[in-house]
Amino acid sequence: MIVSNVSLSGCAGFNSALCAGPAEGHQGGGSHRTTLTPTGNLVVAVCLGFIGTFGLLNNLLVLVLFCRYKMLRSPINLLLINISISDLLVCVLGTPFSFAASTQGRWLIGEVGCVWYGFANSLFGIVSLISLAVLSYERYSTMMTPTEADSSNYCKALLGITLSWVYSLIWTMPPLFGWSSYGPEGPGTTCSVDWKAKTANNISYIICLFVFCLILPFLVIVFCYGKLLCAIRQVSGINASMSRKREQRVLFMVVVMVICYLLCWLPYGIMALLATFGPPGLVTPEASIIPSVLAKTSTVINPVIYVFMNKQFYRCFQALLRCDTPLRGSSLKSSSKVPTKAMRGVAVTGPRRTNDFLFMVASLGQPAATMPQLGASFEATNDVTKAPSSDANQPVVVSLVAHFDG
Repeated sequence: MIVSNVSLSGCAGFNSALCAGPAEGHQGGGSHRTTLTPTGNLVVAVCLGFIGTFGLLNNLLVLVLFCRYKMLRSPINLLLINISISDLLVCVLGTPFSFAASTQGRWLIGEVGCVWYGFANSLFGIVSLISLAVLSYERYSTMMTPTEADSSNYCKALLGITLSWVYSLIWTMPPLFGWSSYGPEGPGTTCSVDWKAKTANNISYIICLFVFCLILPFLVIVFCYGKLLCAIRQVSGINASMSRKREQRVLFMVVVMVICYLLCWLPYGIMALLATFGPPGLVTPEASIIPSVLAKTSTVINPVIYVFMNKQFYRCFQALLRCDTPLRGSSLKSSSKVPTKAMRGVAVTGPRRTNDFLFMVASLGQPAATMPQLGASFEATNDVTKAPSSDANQPVVVSLVAHFDG
């Protein structure tokens, strides 16, 4: 996809003029001189070294925490682990080769290695993007489920993980069989889909890739988290100041997710379309390397946004540093819920504890029985000790728990 984590324009193939530099003795004729200056190669190598190192450390730490602490082994956290695994594979099987090529000023592992690199990085990149969309949909769908999600049921999470890998394979295998192709791109130190060929075969693939592997996941993420925000606003009448604070917190989380998604992938997608549909030479190799590096930063950013901003993982991380037992200050539920059918005279059962991303929490209209226990920081503004009225004109009760934590 637009997610192969490599640059977007440049060589149309191994026989193009851009890549026709001296092989300098490497077998297979697959070593091609980069078009960047030595200083440009150095800057790219430093950026890739930083991204590869911190991406590797961040995602490894996520896996260590997941394996070390049982409290993290919930279905929704399994989706987070899938994102970390795909990002980790990019850091292990992709970034080192482009880093080495930048330090040497040429592609080093030949023609077959270039095709493998383009395929592997496209596969892992799309898996990461689709997993983000599946994660947002899981939170939305379980929030709208009338019953409490079973935190021991991993079938739904495993289905989502399988879907992300199968979907990615569906869109990354066609270039291996003739629908477009993989080859060197940009300054000649990375490989990806051939964005520059003007054939109907290639253009049709690029359009499908852009729509189904970049735009579609983005729309799913915006829709699902937008619905969560709307649900939170519906309960703002319980305690105006507390609800406003929680609403702002959710809004901040959603805005960060969307901005980082767009920052990492939108420049890549735009450059790909310009290289595909624009006139020759519109996208220079030097310009195309910038969105390539931005796309790779997702391997560093994803663990921070989706994991280390998660209170469960953060408490376990603190415990790991102290060689201690993590504090159990947050709910370990894997999902969210919102009863979608009107309920009257039904008690809200079971305590509910909150954390930074467990948003609410309330009843619309007159409380039916008792409010859920929310912890010391919550002060109810209504009298929650009154029994439900039998008056048919009393407002219906809708309870809401929107769990962003996982």
